Amino acid sequence: MTSIFKKKQNTSNLGIFNYITLHRHPKSPPLTRRNLVRACYRWGVKTENWCTFTNRSRPVLERDNSQAKTCAAWALESLGFKADAQQTLVLDWTAKRGILNCTRQWGKSTVAAAKAVHRAWHEPESLVLVASPSSRQSGEFIRKTAAFVRRLGCRARGDGDNNMSLLLPNGSRIVGLPGTEETVRGFSAVSLLLIDEASRVLDAMYNALRPMLAVTNGDLWLMSTPWGKRGFFWKAWANGGKLWERMSVPATECERITKEFLEEERTAIGETWLAQEYLCQFVDDGSGWFGMEVVEQALTDDEILKI
Repeated sequence: MTSIFKKKQNTSNLGIFNYITLHRHPKSPPLTRRNLVRACYRWGVKTENWCTFTNRSRPVLERDNSQAKTCAAWALESLGFKADAQQTLVLDWTAKRGILNCTRQWGKSTVAAAKAVHRAWHEPESLVLVASPSSRQSGEFIRKTAAFVRRLGCRARGDGDNNMSLLLPNGSRIVGLPGTEETVRGFSAVSLLLIDEASRVLDAMYNALRPMLAVTNGDLWLMSTPWGKRGFFWKAWANGGKLWERMSVPATECERITKEFLEEERTAIGETWLAQEYLCQFVDDGSGWFGMEVVEQALTDDEILKI
């Protein structure tokens, strides 16, 4: 990029920003928003608002009004991600504590990646964390967010401290965490905490993550397909009370999953697995002598009789 723009020494970030827009190299190609953002990114130029253009020949610094748009509208315009009706509801969801109980192959990781990039892009110096049952799954999530970041005209690069991470030009970070409780401690001031495949994440991991939201009172979203009546995901869904906002998206409401496929799955995997994997139902795994509902009904607060 140094062959396109000349950097002026000993100037403020805003001064550099204005300088490269007005004093380009004589042999530089036509100035575009993508080239300008790349140059700012490479030189560490941080501006409170991004640049927009009234035309391609005259760049001007204007207020970025994209934050006034809904997340779904911004994702369509800036990321090229066209959400369906249910995905739009999730993207525009403003829940402080949210639980998304959805079918397999609905696209929850892609929706969560778009939500993470939206938060990081519009809140400078913010920290977005995503936790998964394994490092591989967190890495896959970071790859999806990196693809979205590149669509914004930015180079996808790490933060220099974490293997699975992205650093945005405004100083915001998106960090993917491994699946072990021992190695996730140390983060603080988290703006948004996403727990992907939450039903498979251990309770110890969940308990270690929650304190990271204390200082900023950040948002916490749990996203998963059910996995029996166990763990914090089921407890929050069934007994979390009014603290949690809940959204359920079964396969019958996903336009990309056909009725014919569901009938095939019913024959292949049976009613129990169909209910869990596609219909968002918490079912007992059959490993105990009694179901969870029977056990809960047997528990009372009555005084123990002394014989």
